[in-house]
Amino acid sequence: MSQFKKVVLAYSGGLDTSVILKWLQDEYQCEVVTFTADIGQGEEVEPARAKAKSAGVKSIYIDDLREEFVRDFVFPMFRANTVYEGEYLLGTSIARPLIAKRLVEIAKIEKADAISHGATGKGNDQVRFELGAYALYPDVKVIAPWREWDLLSREKLLNYADKHGIPVDFKKRKGEAPFSMDANLLHISYEGGILEDPAAEPPAKGMWRLTVPVEKAPAKPEYVEMDFVKGDLVAINGKKMKAHELLAELNRLGGMHGVGRLDLVENRYVGMKSRGCYETPGGTILLKAHRAIESITLDREVAHLKDDLMPRYASMIYNGYWWSPERLALQHLIDYTQAPVSGKVVVKLYKGNVIIAGRSSPNSLFDTKIVTFEDDQGAFNQADAGGFIKINALRMRIAAKKGSGKGRSRK
Repeated sequence: MSQFKKVVLAYSGGLDTSVILKWLQDEYQCEVVTFTADIGQGEEVEPARAKAKSAGVKSIYIDDLREEFVRDFVFPMFRANTVYEGEYLLGTSIARPLIAKRLVEIAKIEKADAISHGATGKGNDQVRFELGAYALYPDVKVIAPWREWDLLSREKLLNYADKHGIPVDFKKRKGEAPFSMDANLLHISYEGGILEDPAAEPPAKGMWRLTVPVEKAPAKPEYVEMDFVKGDLVAINGKKMKAHELLAELNRLGGMHGVGRLDLVENRYVGMKSRGCYETPGGTILLKAHRAIESITLDREVAHLKDDLMPRYASMIYNGYWWSPERLALQHLIDYTQAPVSGKVVVKLYKGNVIIAGRSSPNSLFDTKIVTFEDDQGAFNQADAGGFIKINALRMRIAAKKGSGKGRSRK
């Protein structure tokens, strides 16, 4: 007798989760509840309902989480100017805590015994899903089929699907879907296939679905005005929109100009290196514009403190600690810094580039009277700089005198 009578499965309707659905029913003799999240992946989610029904699923959840995703996850992350390992804008990472949150909410509604997901035992997503689930529902049980079953190849998955009458996409069967893809409103990622060779250039065919190549981008630049309030984007070219609509519009604009492609070898939390290609057009624009508005509204030491803390914050998100006490505490600090971060930024999009063309704010700390190269009418006494420099040079002067002629050379 299985210990699990009801399991909530994060279900996309693709090959892996369709096999998992049947495997859970057979292996655990349990009722399966499916949950499909619409976070702007650009694909129709309703077919998942039909597939789940055909597999005998009675409770099917298909939730539009696009606005919540951008408002409560993407925007808070961008307030910190978050970048992992210098380049990655965390498009996959930031979606997982939302999916975990909704999974455990459904588990509580359905009085389920466990949750399940389709993440492999090699990747980061298993960690992100499960750390999130345990943080929000400490006693939840998790079934991770990739860590239990022997269906560890595409061929075995297809054979299992054929044996149990699970419909398989023609391209999957013919091997014409060469990449593992993850898509949402923030990005599309591509892994696997030819990309497993870090020396191989990404192919032009089969990927890069959001952005045009820079060679085909318009020869004329486009100016875009962006309005920020307390660190969050609120309007584009004077038009106010909901959070997810704003990001979708930035994706459209950036994609048209070839903005936001990235080819990266990154360090996974489980210890291995992984090569992924990412398209994040809207996020690339948003990051540059947010830093621009901060440049005139944040105190120097506050800005530098944020920059010091950002890599740790990025690692928390990448490694699955969104719901941890340290991330929540750090978010309070980040959000506190954003109180004056309001104003306008104008960016110029051209051939894959995001160029800042101007920034203004009622809270600007940029004082023309002080910084001017012209006569400042006494606003800044330049003679003060002499003492300032000598005080700051004191320790170096002392060290130089003490170390003089005492073998500093390594000849």
